[in-house]
Amino acid sequence: MWMEPILVLLFGYLLGSIPFGLVLTRLSGGGDLRETGSGNIGATNVLRSGNKPLAALTLLLDMAKGYAAVYIALQISGGLGVLAGLGAFLGHLYPVWLRFKGGKGVATLLGVVVALIPMAGLIFAVTWLGSLALWRYSSVGGMLAAISVPIAAFVLGEYAMMPMFIGLTLLVLWKHRPNIERLIAGEEPKVGASKRA
Repeated sequence: MWMEPILVLLFGYLLGSIPFGLVLTRLSGGGDLRETGSGNIGATNVLRSGNKPLAALTLLLDMAKGYAAVYIALQISGGLGVLAGLGAFLGHLYPVWLRFKGGKGVATLLGVVVALIPMAGLIFAVTWLGSLALWRYSSVGGMLAAISVPIAAFVLGEYAMMPMFIGLTLLVLWKHRPNIERLIAGEEPKVGASKRA
């Protein structure tokens, strides 16, 4: 009875824990991404290395693993999609391969949301891109986009998913603690403004 949900959660975790930014940077000869910029394994830090195409590919793959985990689980059972999405998100944040030091989860969360509630995913994307265009802070865009998810779920009547989305949003904010501190201090770099470490 419990085996299938556990396996789906584990499948989502393993898929989500693939550190695409780190792998792609190494394959391209860029060294260890964790030694560049913020040390994060996500697309924003890949961008800081100066490789825009690689950053875009990292973003797409981090989104894709969240979406794929949910989509595959939904083919097995409609009730397993949420578990797979939760696993993928946690895998990205805390990958076992990197001693549980992963990314901040924004792109993977977008993939999960698009697969579960497409309209909420659209709201997420618009909030993310709009905030990024307005303020040019990747962290601000990511945090506001994450906050939009439980709000969108409420507006769209998806009440059953709200507790999970609230939890995932809080984890995104938790992972952005250093960014919040830099924003308060006026030291957070804007996208495209600096490549310094």
